[in-house]
Amino acid sequence: MRILFAIILGFVAGTAIAGSFDKGDPKIGKPLLEKSCSPCHATQFGGDGSKVYTRANRIVHTPEQLLARIRVCNTNSNAGWFPDEEMHVAAYLNLTEYHFK
Repeated sequence: MRILFAIILGFVAGTAIAGSFDKGDPKIGKPLLEKSCSPCHATQFGGDGSKVYTRANRIVHTPEQLLARIRVCNTNSNAGWFPDEEMHVAAYLNLTEYHFK
């Protein structure tokens, strides 16, 4: 029963959060991304690092995957963002790169 409850709760929370970036502010997300993400992306992909979003084998295809990827990068880069900051970055990337509805 606990497992079923956890699965349902995770699905509902993930859908509500990841399915909509309207709680994020792209204007706040842009400088967060530029400070913590772009330097690493530039090292890995060259240039300004934006190729990470448009490459043929990109790993983000859904809003849920975008938010999950931001959370992984937040952890790996030690950015120290709070969930609302992750949402701001997601809103910025969705506006400029992904265009999920």
